[in-house]
Amino acid sequence: MTSIFRDNRRLLVFIILSNFLLNFGFQVWQTLFNNYAVESIGAGPAQIGLIQAVREIPGLLGFIVAFLVLIMTEFRLMALSVIVMGVGIALTGYANSVGALLASTFIMSLGFHFFMPSNNSVVLMMMKAEDTPKTLGNLGSLASLASVAGTGAVLLFAASMGYTAMFVSVGVLVVLAGAALLPFGNRQTGLPKGRKVQLRKEYWLYYALSFLLGSRRHIFTTFAVYLLVREFGVSVQTIAMLFLVNGIINVVTLRWTGQLVGKIGERAAMSIAFASLAVIFLGYAYATFLPLLFTLFILDNIFFGFNVSLSSYFQKIAFSKDEITANVSTQQAIEHIAAITVPLIGGTVWAVYGSEAPFLFGVVIVLLGLALAQFMRVKPAPEALPAGGN
Repeated sequence: MTSIFRDNRRLLVFIILSNFLLNFGFQVWQTLFNNYAVESIGAGPAQIGLIQAVREIPGLLGFIVAFLVLIMTEFRLMALSVIVMGVGIALTGYANSVGALLASTFIMSLGFHFFMPSNNSVVLMMMKAEDTPKTLGNLGSLASLASVAGTGAVLLFAASMGYTAMFVSVGVLVVLAGAALLPFGNRQTGLPKGRKVQLRKEYWLYYALSFLLGSRRHIFTTFAVYLLVREFGVSVQTIAMLFLVNGIINVVTLRWTGQLVGKIGERAAMSIAFASLAVIFLGYAYATFLPLLFTLFILDNIFFGFNVSLSSYFQKIAFSKDEITANVSTQQAIEHIAAITVPLIGGTVWAVYGSEAPFLFGVVIVLLGLALAQFMRVKPAPEALPAGGN
């Protein structure tokens, strides 16, 4: 990314630090959360489910970002989001009831989910179209590196520090670092002067693919690990190792994915991803050889990186820079509609038809995505989108 931001090193530092802080803090929270909720608060399965449902609500509220950037820059909102997430992490350490844990989880998630569309919008508004996939891939690699660091921090310090001290220490660190980034938030470097909350029928494919990608994501994240644990008795240590391996591999592969999308184009990349995911879902529906299932689990996480194709595609079809943030935040809300509905549908079909059913449902979803991806057509990208107008 240094070549892309050669003319604005301060912006490069801001983006790297804010992305690292967000993903480091979230990984620490995520790694500790379930053990803390069960061991320190005594939360049961229904209460854990409720907390996780509450955690998705800020994702649904992501469209609010479109209105927040009418009164502040995306840079400032990114810094504020890091601070809010840090506050939520710190408050988690003081939670002594399910109600308090619900509140701290909501605050943490609010910061996390308001950061993501702001961050992605900045990249789409500032980058030349040919640089966007590479930049998003690099940021994904950075996020994986931060996640590995967060997991490492838990392994090194959680046992000696305890849950409360770990949550509070990391939360305060994130808050202070986010506050240090705030002065940069007043800058307008590379951003249009105004914003428009403008949704268009011409973006229908972007919205539809967002829902399908969200559906595919939540089928796998909800049921893949559950299948490994329930049907094959895989231990928590093995699951943790799988996530650690995923993080390490993605540090490299996400950079490669961004470069690949830039070379072959969004439609080809999305087609490869959807076709491959159909095979992965079929494997989870019928395979019984654990090493194969572990391999498919890692491959699925690699293919998450191909989602940069959708962001790059939208940048190329967007009518103007000043409506990018509104649509990127709407896209996040659409994905979170899938986050709520798909696990409910998948859980029902599992209960009625067996463990193969949600993954076969996933095959249908990715094949539909494969068909829709063929409609991805972009006009030759200009050097820069106009700040307004069509």
